[in-house]
Amino acid sequence: MNTIFHARRWAAIALIASASLLLDGTPAKAGNPEKGRAIAEQHCSRCHVIAKHNPFGGIGSTASFQMIAKMPDYRERFETFYARRPHPAFLRIPGIPRWSKQPGYAVEFKLTLEQVKDIAAFAETLVTMPIKRKRKK
Repeated sequence: MNTIFHARRWAAIALIASASLLLDGTPAKAGNPEKGRAIAEQHCSRCHVIAKHNPFGGIGSTASFQMIAKMPDYRERFETFYARRPHPAFLRIPGIPRWSKQPGYAVEFKLTLEQVKDIAAFAETLVTMPIKRKRKK
């Protein structure tokens, strides 16, 4: 990929994130963790392990929500996931332009920016949840 593409992509992520967080000059409302849990279980669990919902599900190469919640920049990741690969290929958010006119390679679904806040609020509840791993013998 060329560097101009990457620069534009990250500039778009920053602009979208800041616009969604500060729409009228006041801090954005925190999302609803219970609504976020339900959305994550419905849509995100096809690729990610979502806490106790599907401990043996997801795609093996995809980080679980608990693992992402342990990262230092987890809030930013959850608040802008819709602009990060591979999400733009199948996730649609009203008012956010598509990256490509090509059809998604997975079943497409729509979320609102309010629902993104709900997912981020749910992720906040996972910060202290332990990650259980199998012990090597």
